[in-house]
Amino acid sequence: MASDNTVRYSDKELDEFKVLILEKIEKAKHDLDLIKSSYMNDGNNGTDDTSPTFKAFDEGSAVMSKESNSQLAIRQEKFIRDLKNALIRIENKSYGVCRVTGKLINKKRLELVPHATLSIEAKNMQ
Repeated sequence: MASDNTVRYSDKELDEFKVLILEKIEKAKHDLDLIKSSYMNDGNNGTDDTSPTFKAFDEGSAVMSKESNSQLAIRQEKFIRDLKNALIRIENKSYGVCRVTGKLINKKRLELVPHATLSIEAKNMQ
């Protein structure tokens, strides 16, 4: 093991990730608002009169969609929380370091999953 144990992304790279994460948070909040508004409107977004296929749904599917919407909302809130935690890791310069192996998480993986805390290697070990 190298004596230099500061395995981390450069400040410039961290700034790039920060921009990416802030954009993802904005989009995630927007999506969450859409999810919430759709279940507050009982799924009636003014499409009843224009889409006859919606009339075929029974009461059960309305309840189902309300439940799946709240599941979506919960997942979306967790995603936003995970992204905000990633911002904290950027601030304390531990972002992008696998919490199991201590190695840098592949940049491509972080671009796809910016809140990742595990390298693919560590994820496969689970």
